[in-house]
Amino acid sequence: MNANGFGSGFEKTVGMAFPEMTADRTVVTCEITPELLQAYGIVHGGVYCSLVETAASLAAAIWYGDRGNVVGVSNHTNFLRAIGTGTVTATATPIHRGRTQQLWLVTVTDDTGRDIARGEVRLANLPAGDGRNGGEGRDARSSRGGEAGENGGGAAGSGDGRSSEHSEDIGEPGTGR
Repeated sequence: MNANGFGSGFEKTVGMAFPEMTADRTVVTCEITPELLQAYGIVHGGVYCSLVETAASLAAAIWYGDRGNVVGVSNHTNFLRAIGTGTVTATATPIHRGRTQQLWLVTVTDDTGRDIARGEVRLANLPAGDGRNGGEGRDARSSRGGEAGENGGGAAGSGDGRSSEHSEDIGEPGTGR
């Protein structure tokens, strides 16, 4: 997240507000307007996905701080109840914060506190100067290994240190892995 432009583009267009922003909990609110409804008069699912992604990304970026940038690599949002008016609140809390990736849980509630949607967002931590941030430094493919629980399919942020162009690699030669 960039402090120079955060909240002035997409977030402003949708009507997001940020009453709480910490490394351990971020809250994003949004008043439901007619522009956010789909043809049946209920909130479009993309609004919930956007709130979930924004809340998790902001919290993850605050936690990661000056070490580099974070980028979302997966957003899985479930829609639990349909509403057409009111204000929704998305609250992000960490599930896992590791060296190479983070996983955040985001719950979206209505004015009465009922769960409306719930999502998980996985984000890749991109260290400053590692070649994936546009800076000088080591190539993204030069680092191997990951933390416990970080064995993904080889895409950026999967925890194995390989870029997506090397996702067909099944293991390291001679290691049995």
